[in-house]
Amino acid sequence: MRYLVMIYTDESGETALAPEEEKAMLAGYRAFFEEAAAAGVMEGGDRLRPTSAATVVRVRDGETLTTDGPYADTKEQLGGYFLLTCKDLDEALGWAAKIPGARYGSIEVRPIWDRD
Repeated sequence: MRYLVMIYTDESGETALAPEEEKAMLAGYRAFFEEAAAAGVMEGGDRLRPTSAATVVRVRDGETLTTDGPYADTKEQLGGYFLLTCKDLDEALGWAAKIPGARYGSIEVRPIWDRD
């Protein structure tokens, strides 16, 4: 089964990291990616730009409305994701617990609907 694993953290905390802290954090993500790829569960993933770079699109009464900035004002923001193929939810949760962001944010694991 495929799972979208979403990483939520306080992006303001990440911008306040010292260079050596940021380097260590990125090394942790790289190690996770390599381990998951070697295990055959990694389908992909990416880091997202900050919410200040986001644009929200809504269509109301046939009119397209756009708003700069995040969808919602929250304590934690979606900062990245991984797409994993795991045998079951327990395996996906095990991988999610290895993501560095789980130590200072939260990881949402959501099954993907199969098209079949």
